[in-house]
Amino acid sequence: MSELKQIHALLLAFGLYQEDKFSSKILSFSALSDSGNADYSFRFLSQLSNPTTFDWNTVIRGYSKSRNPNRSISVFIRMLRDGVSPDHLTYPFLAKAAASLMKRELGVAVHARISKRGYESDRFIGNSMIHMYASCGDITYARKMFDSMSKRNLVSWNSMVDGYAKCGDMISAREVFELMPERDVRSWSSLIDGYVKAGEYMEALALFERMQAGEANANEVTMVSVLCACAHLGALEQGRLMHHYIVDNKLPFTLVLQTSLIDMYAKCGAIDDALGVFRGGLTQRRTDVLIWNAMIGGLATHGFVKESLNLFEEMQTNRIVPDEITYLCLLSACAHGGLVKEAWYFFECLNKQSMTPKSEHYACMVDVLARAGEVAEAFHFISQIPIEPTASMLGALLNGCMNHGELDLAELVGRKLIEIEPDHDGRYVGLSNVYAVFKRWDDARNLREAMERRGVKKSPGFSFVEVSGMLHRFIAHDKGHPQSEHIYAILNFIANQIKRDAVREIQDFLLYVEDFCFWT
Repeated sequence: MSELKQIHALLLAFGLYQEDKFSSKILSFSALSDSGNADYSFRFLSQLSNPTTFDWNTVIRGYSKSRNPNRSISVFIRMLRDGVSPDHLTYPFLAKAAASLMKRELGVAVHARISKRGYESDRFIGNSMIHMYASCGDITYARKMFDSMSKRNLVSWNSMVDGYAKCGDMISAREVFELMPERDVRSWSSLIDGYVKAGEYMEALALFERMQAGEANANEVTMVSVLCACAHLGALEQGRLMHHYIVDNKLPFTLVLQTSLIDMYAKCGAIDDALGVFRGGLTQRRTDVLIWNAMIGGLATHGFVKESLNLFEEMQTNRIVPDEITYLCLLSACAHGGLVKEAWYFFECLNKQSMTPKSEHYACMVDVLARAGEVAEAFHFISQIPIEPTASMLGALLNGCMNHGELDLAELVGRKLIEIEPDHDGRYVGLSNVYAVFKRWDDARNLREAMERRGVKKSPGFSFVEVSGMLHRFIAHDKGHPQSEHIYAILNFIANQIKRDAVREIQDFLLYVEDFCFWT
């Protein structure tokens, strides 16, 4: 932009800035390039004596992809007031702005103008409207528009898959995906990301394996979703394979991709690997707070409290301004290390730096106090905060009460949790555990009956085991695994061996007692 301003100054000096061949290039760069400035493009547009529809469209498009997409609408209204007629290229950018703002009523207004101008049959406009309705959560109308299109292209199909995936309807997303006449990397990425956001991590990895079979090559967007799936599953070997894939295919090592790699390694417990990625990308990313947050949070999660606090000091030495996530990671570190005094210091730093604490920060402070045994202080803290207590705050307090024997308060908190989340099975289990400690079996039974009346069922616990890069999922009494017969045979053998060893030890102990009694 600094170089563009110098060129702009020269054009002003020579009286050439009104010529189309110069003005269009200045608008394009300032509105659309990654290093551009949409506000600058609008100010430049306002200086032109007779801007064309193309010039107005350029600025509207620039704002639609900026942090202020609502400005696209303002510029469009100014365009109409200046007597300039929009064309078929104007409306897709307005639809994109409505999608970014997630304002369906605004999108409907744009759709109405499209209908009045007779542009509904335009495929580019149709695709943008499908994307708008899907982004605003109206997937039914998005599908209606999709079905009414006489000619669809790859963008049309991708918009529909992406729309269903964003709405969490993975069955419909998969159906549309399988019907696609052709697919590109965006098709695969949208569906994989949808599975990850829906918590179907195994399905996401299975789809990625199918993608590798040859239909499309993954890009950095795909890999971010796949790494997220590996992180949630704790699939370290799979995550390492993904890292090799990124390197072998020479994918751009973007900030988001580096952060995802650090997060994956940290969540899988491979802290040294996470630090390797962090240190390897530090020279290029030393000004980005995201990558520092990921590493500080990863260290904190695994109990490397001192290391995470030291890294925060290094971050400040590099003059990187911490954000709300940074302080959340630091509070988490204090919770794991029992550092109450330090936690209060970081919490106060939020207010000193004009950051408003969010519910997550309050929950972390409750966790710090509850873990340290300051249960009464945690309860008082919750009663003083300016927002309604959340389930995460009360859950942290309940755990503290149970760990430190504050059972009366635990019952009070447990009942409040059920009020807040009456359909969450874990809340009933938590209160049931309190009653079990009190030996109040009738109350525990009444709680189970209340669960049945509300139709709440306890989700079965499960675990993953990674063997040679393959993940295996296990649930109690489940025989769906292809090797379940062999697995249960091994388990029975182990159980019987334990019984035999236990009986032998008891017999040996009785002989010892008998011998001891004889000699005494």
